[in-house]
Amino acid sequence: MAAAWRTERARRAVTIVRTVTGSRSSHTEVKSQYDALVIGGGEHVRAAYLQKGGLNTAVLERRHVLGGAAVSEEIIPGFHFSRCAYLLSLLRPHIYADLELKKHGLRVYMRDPHAFTPMLEEGVNGAAPRSLMLGSDLARNQMEIGKFSQKDAKAYPEFVAHLEKLAAAVHPLLDAPPVDIPGLTAGSLRKRMTAAKTLKPLVKCGLKLGGNIPDFYELVTAPIMKILTRWFESEPLRATLATDGVIGAMTSPSNPGSGYVLLHHVMGELEKEKGAWGYVEGGMGGVSQAIASAARSYGVDIFTEKDVGQILVDSDGVKGVTLKDGSEIRSNVVLSNATPYVTFKDLTPQAALPPEFIKAVDQIDYTSPVTKINVAVDKLPNFLAAPTPDNKPGPHHQCSIHLNCESVEVLETAYRDAMNGRPSVRPMLEMTIPSVLDPTLAPPGCHVVSLFTQFTPYHILGREWTEQDREAYADTVFDWVEQYVPGFKKSVVGRDILAPPDLERIFGLTGGNIFHGSMSLDQLYLARPLPSLSDYRSPIKRLYLCGSGGHPGGGVMGSPGWNAALTALADLKQH
Repeated sequence: MAAAWRTERARRAVTIVRTVTGSRSSHTEVKSQYDALVIGGGEHVRAAYLQKGGLNTAVLERRHVLGGAAVSEEIIPGFHFSRCAYLLSLLRPHIYADLELKKHGLRVYMRDPHAFTPMLEEGVNGAAPRSLMLGSDLARNQMEIGKFSQKDAKAYPEFVAHLEKLAAAVHPLLDAPPVDIPGLTAGSLRKRMTAAKTLKPLVKCGLKLGGNIPDFYELVTAPIMKILTRWFESEPLRATLATDGVIGAMTSPSNPGSGYVLLHHVMGELEKEKGAWGYVEGGMGGVSQAIASAARSYGVDIFTEKDVGQILVDSDGVKGVTLKDGSEIRSNVVLSNATPYVTFKDLTPQAALPPEFIKAVDQIDYTSPVTKINVAVDKLPNFLAAPTPDNKPGPHHQCSIHLNCESVEVLETAYRDAMNGRPSVRPMLEMTIPSVLDPTLAPPGCHVVSLFTQFTPYHILGREWTEQDREAYADTVFDWVEQYVPGFKKSVVGRDILAPPDLERIFGLTGGNIFHGSMSLDQLYLARPLPSLSDYRSPIKRLYLCGSGGHPGGGVMGSPGWNAALTALADLKQH
């Protein structure tokens, strides 16, 4: 059965055969006038709330598939991939409930255990190599950690509780715009009183933190290794936890700020389980499909293959957009889900923006370390460290599987390679196999494998990536996987290699950065993406930034759009 998929065409196919997320429009033609337009179909939460707020709203997506980075695509015949984003957790619970996403078809497969780190070593007395598996069962986690350090096993529950306490305290900041500093320090008394309300989430955060404020400050500013070394002594545990401090970021565990990246990735919630991550049925496009269904139920018009060429502006503010086919759509409000760079450098007339603002936009950091490789295989990967017979999945197959993560030094070396302009020779690999839980993704007996790899530069020694570079890097990745999973390379039916320039070209991710801008300390909260843009308002009246480039940043699905939509509605109410 599986052998039928092993054709040369399938092996090399990287063309989209068809999409598997909703891409239909509410109307066959775009109307010439709307109250509000949303550029980009990523999440489109903001469109639902604008429509609920009384604005006739349309979403304009340039690709043939809706969802931005959260899309499902059949890249290789019979295999359906979450082509870019691949796990769900940071979709805010109030949005999940408010838009009734379950009613609109969203189904999530919960994963437990969560993380699996196999070792590259010889087993003792014929036993399998060691591995570390972590999940929701603390007692089981302690048994796993105890294979490497009893001291660490004892400390782990306290560490988890400490991290959860800090993450919970941050939640009020995720669901509201940052503090309105200009409003508090200038303007009329009425404006200052209105701005004072923006202090409430910050006060709630401070009260929740209480005596933990120094710990919180240290975590968000320190290298994650400073924190982990204080708690733990075993390398496999420290390296496994450190991956969440560098995932998606061009940083190392020894760099300041990597502690916040770890906190960012444990702030999520899924099915009321704190910090949990899951697979969406049908791939991540299922999230976009459910949100689109909810938005359409309120009356939002959603269109694909409508590529915006320019935002229309006059002396009174935004007036709509011009599509690349030459047609105009008028609107008094425009929200851009594109990155800040694309929004203000490519789509907005430069003469309409202050020169100092343009200069600041040029300085936003979009450095990305990520190359995503989507793989179709005709049998389940069988790990030396946890062998399973007869192509049957074990608990570890549903995890985020960390390869080349036995020690922090391996991560550090991979990072240094990329900083020197070369793809890592021993890259950090996060493997997921969603088809283990979701049988809709692959033919019987076959599986889809996601390899989220680091570290790779945007340019290789100052030059563009070539197809040969992509294939050579993927071969390096597969050679490493083969050491953990003998027979993996022979099982490959096809692969789709997305280096940083490909993530930029296909998904509009400037620099290939999955967060719409680095999650570094100088680009968070009041400074995300710039101090003058932290409230989602641009220098042009009624033009708002609503994507992951705004607070609270990439991965926190819904919050930037929700906050931006409420900001736009509040502005219209005042005026």
